[in-house]
Amino acid sequence: MRAWRSSSPYGAVGVYIGGNARSCAQPRLTRSWVKAVSAMGWKLIPIYVGSQSPCVTAARKRQYAIDPADARIEGTRQAEDAVRAATALGMAAESPVYLDVEAYDTDSASCTDPVLDFSAAWSDTLRDRGYLSGFYSSADSGISQIEASRAAGSQDVPDVMWFAHWDIAPTLYGEPALPSGYWRPHRRIHQYTGNTSQTYDGYTLNVDQDLVDAPVAIVP
Repeated sequence: MRAWRSSSPYGAVGVYIGGNARSCAQPRLTRSWVKAVSAMGWKLIPIYVGSQSPCVTAARKRQYAIDPADARIEGTRQAEDAVRAATALGMAAESPVYLDVEAYDTDSASCTDPVLDFSAAWSDTLRDRGYLSGFYSSADSGISQIEASRAAGSQDVPDVMWFAHWDIAPTLYGEPALPSGYWRPHRRIHQYTGNTSQTYDGYTLNVDQDLVDAPVAIVP
């Protein structure tokens, strides 16, 4: 982290703080690590990989499907777990936590409604606990569905939108799935490439690249 901070163009890094669908346990992600890398000047983006759409594209994530009958209950419980995880890592209230919803089929309400119900409860609960609600997904699945919900009058939408739209120029307000008048100012992240191998100061990492103009973790 120290080598990349001094030699790379990056200033923020995503950290996977929890979730039943998180790929690995992250044993080195500790309160002291958070404090140390924050002192280096890194901004941290807390990510929670919770339950997914029943129609998630990635086969390995299907075992973590949201139960449509309990979507709001699951969203509430997982938001509470996310707050506990953020607190344990020293990320203070008013920090965001970004729910990671991987790409999914949007052709049926049975695929989309559970995500909307889950994310509404997620957002309400995080705000009730003093944190900001973030939402990550692909522009043509979760992001477009949240925007449609907002346009229909929903108040239970996330505070911050993080949209994945790869292989285009970085943009905050040029994404067709998100009208430019909403989620602004400082409420958007664009993930514009994925699985990119980069080397700085002798250290090679596989990264997703993002343009960030959004809240990050508050580490006192």
